[in-house]
Amino acid sequence: MSSIRIALYEPRIPQNTGNIGRTCAAFKIPLDLICPLGFSLDSRYLKRAGLDYWDYIDLNIHKDFKTFYKSIPGRRLIGFSKTGETKLQKLLFVQNDVLLFGREDIGLPNNVRSHCDVLTSIPMPGEANSEGKNGVRSLNLSSACAIGAYSALFAIKGKTL
Repeated sequence: MSSIRIALYEPRIPQNTGNIGRTCAAFKIPLDLICPLGFSLDSRYLKRAGLDYWDYIDLNIHKDFKTFYKSIPGRRLIGFSKTGETKLQKLLFVQNDVLLFGREDIGLPNNVRSHCDVLTSIPMPGEANSEGKNGVRSLNLSSACAIGAYSALFAIKGKTL
């Protein structure tokens, strides 16, 4: 089992959550889902995206952010946001970090961001300008989770990953 965790704040799209679950199963990373969710955990889309890997996921459901936050005492909470000041490649990950990702439509709201010890962003050379044009506005949630998870595990475990 990994020492890091991935947490999704109120995810909306079952296919994203299913794909993230598959990533968590592959890397043996516990997955925390913070309610309310935008779908049922029985969703066929969720199961299809995660295929038959759900039995291999250490899944934790939290009724709200406050309950989730109380469940991670002493852990560093790293919020991922396109406006995060610390670039991912500059972040020094440590054992027990919790990687928090926001909703697909609004990201992490300010009341959640304020609980993060660090706000990081994934640099994108093809990023849109300040008006949201001439490039990509953001990464897909499941892609961002995979990049964050691999970066953290590689930083902590190195070549033993």
